[in-house]
Amino acid sequence: MLILFEPGARGADLTRAIRQAGKLGLKARRVPGLDAGAVAIRCGDRSGDPGDFEKLPGVRLVVPVSRPYPRAARRRRDTVIRLQGGRVLVGGNRFTVIAGPCVVEDEASVLRIARAVKKAGATILRGGAFKPRTSPYSFQGLGPEGLRILAAAREETGLPFVTEALDSRSLEAVARHADIIQIGARNMQNFPLLREAGRLRKPILLKRGQSATVDEWLMAAEYILSEGNPDVILCERGIRTMSGHTRNTLDLNAVCIARRLSHLPVIVDPSHGTGLRETIIPLSRAAAALPAHGIIVEVHDRPQDALCDGHQALPPVLLAGLIRDLRAMAKISGYRM
Repeated sequence: MLILFEPGARGADLTRAIRQAGKLGLKARRVPGLDAGAVAIRCGDRSGDPGDFEKLPGVRLVVPVSRPYPRAARRRRDTVIRLQGGRVLVGGNRFTVIAGPCVVEDEASVLRIARAVKKAGATILRGGAFKPRTSPYSFQGLGPEGLRILAAAREETGLPFVTEALDSRSLEAVARHADIIQIGARNMQNFPLLREAGRLRKPILLKRGQSATVDEWLMAAEYILSEGNPDVILCERGIRTMSGHTRNTLDLNAVCIARRLSHLPVIVDPSHGTGLRETIIPLSRAAAALPAHGIIVEVHDRPQDALCDGHQALPPVLLAGLIRDLRAMAKISGYRM
């Protein structure tokens, strides 16, 4: 349930409600970002009674929450995630382009690609230091050395970077270096990992699982939010369907639904969405028209030599053309880049 307080309520009033919840065996936490104070209470298997809180000082309204993701659920203001002291924003009326190689191969290639995507207009670099692969014999990334290379690219270009954590050990390493931590589709329901990510103070990019519903996706975000981390970016990256023409089916319906149900930024991964280079540009334009809050695109200057997913990587020249298109669309769709 959600306890809403009068605009003039004091911090002591919120603390009193949290203590009352504790006496009843319930977990409670303040909800940031609302104009008036609010406390969210997680009842779990217990049945919370609004009457236990309605007469407490400063309480305006007690709302039973039917959806199981009260922190991720839609509220008046969208969450805006600020990187580098607010110089880079994700969410709100912004459309953000995240671009870079699928996987960190070596320092020279990452620096080349980072320079190219910055010149094209991207504002965040992507690249896999720890790379989950379907085959155990495929290239799995450079691990800690990959993080060092991404940090070197940030130092030279000024681009913040996002990279994936696979487990507790890699999460700790990624958190020390990255600006945004990615939880991939395979780990969307790795609940212990989500809880650990929620205890960090780094933005989390949460990719939708291959067969997950939108509610399951938002529940996964709720795990992170419930541990105190308010900065979650949702990423639609395609789901498994009966289609054999593409790697996945990019579900743009889910972007519209997630934006309606949640205040969290929602971006699109058109590279994994189909696995086909020729579909990335039209699907990116479609994502901007919704509008989503951004795209995360694989880019490689020598895709024929890429160690991972070269077939779905844009050359930098095509990325530059795409970003020009997106800037033109901004005048119609009302977003900023």
